[in-house]
Amino acid sequence: MADFTNDAGFWVTRAIGASAGAAVSLIYLLPKSRREAASRFLTGLSCGIIFGSPTGIWMAERLGLADTLSVSEVMLSGSAAASLGAWWVLGILSRLANRYGTRPGR
Repeated sequence: MADFTNDAGFWVTRAIGASAGAAVSLIYLLPKSRREAASRFLTGLSCGIIFGSPTGIWMAERLGLADTLSVSEVMLSGSAAASLGAWWVLGILSRLANRYGTRPGR
């Protein structure tokens, strides 16, 4: 479960990681409008903050780095990965919906 402590350092680390992941997602695939850019950034930011801890822990354990990384590094990388992954999943679903979501007879 995500760690929602009141420690300001963890929240700042999560926000920085989530912002970095959201920024990278904007660079990889340029948005078509300001609205799309804002929605992608906010989606990435919120997913990175919410899912940063579990994603970081999962990645550190899968890569065998859990003993060598600090808690801040795990949070930062987890938030960035969750943020980046959120947009890619939503982007794929959006493109599939645009391609296959048209009504028959139109």
